[in-house]
Amino acid sequence: MSEETPQTEQQETPSPERRDLPPASFGEMIFSMRFQAEMHLGLLPLGEEEKPPVDLAAAQHYIDLLGILADKTRGNLAIEEQRYLENSLTELRFRYVQAADQAQPK
Repeated sequence: MSEETPQTEQQETPSPERRDLPPASFGEMIFSMRFQAEMHLGLLPLGEEEKPPVDLAAAQHYIDLLGILADKTRGNLAIEEQRYLENSLTELRFRYVQAADQAQPK
């Protein structure tokens, strides 16, 4: 009996969109979650006059994820990473409070 050698899968050439992505890093992960929170807080315009919808629950979710990340990585980050994470959390929490105040009926 002869054993068949499994064929190795050939890696596909990355698409042009893939080549333009920044390298994976801790800072990129923070940026990605921060971007999601900002988007759900309505801080990122969709067009010249289009106001983005606010989803406070989704924004809170991403802020909470960053908070968990900060707790779990405390003492294990480079000073720049720690500052970026803490500054992002501070700003997002402040923006969340502003968005929540604006969403309340007056």
